[in-house]
Amino acid sequence: MIKTWSDLFNDISKKDYYSSLQAFLDKEYESNICYPPRELLFNAFDKTPLEKVKVVIIGQDPYHNKGQAMGMCFSVPDGVPFPPSLKNIYREIENDLNVLMNYYSGDLTYLANQGVLLLNAYLSVRENQPLSHSIKEYELLIDDVLKAIEELETPVVFLLWGGFAKKFAKKITNPKHQIIFANHPSPLSANRGGWFNEKVFSRCNKILEDNGLDPIDWCNR
Repeated sequence: MIKTWSDLFNDISKKDYYSSLQAFLDKEYESNICYPPRELLFNAFDKTPLEKVKVVIIGQDPYHNKGQAMGMCFSVPDGVPFPPSLKNIYREIENDLNVLMNYYSGDLTYLANQGVLLLNAYLSVRENQPLSHSIKEYELLIDDVLKAIEELETPVVFLLWGGFAKKFAKKITNPKHQIIFANHPSPLSANRGGWFNEKVFSRCNKILEDNGLDPIDWCNR
């Protein structure tokens, strides 16, 4: 039984794909500028222990511009200009929950600390080359990560935003877990409808509260 991320990574470290992934990353980080910094590659797991996971947000791959990626999907370090998707996330939190967000901070560690796993399907990327690390090894890794979450006894809410994230719905079969779909918060998608006023954050909190769990404080003030 996998009870911690350490259990999981001890298990997968014995698999062929993990050795292949590490060799790929060694070569990529040595030969190219890649993000996030290697030491932050598994930041999402470090910040949100498996046993504390209540919500999972699945992104595609990290931001590919200098200084943005920090190992958690949609999150950027303080002082870094907001990517458009993150701006729309903040706007919808405000609209949904009637709060005021702090737009000087794009660091979502405050959510990770509450049990929101900010998981990119591909954990790394070359500078200015989106999806450059969309390799099979990462697909096998996220499969194993989702299997570990599937086995959790406490309910987990999956927030699947956009077509890429929605593909993972078929892997979520535990009847205790629930899924909330929405369009991606990027301007191209969000402005077509299906993101604003979908109330994904209040709906998520209602599911948590209905299951006897503390809601997420989505506001960063």
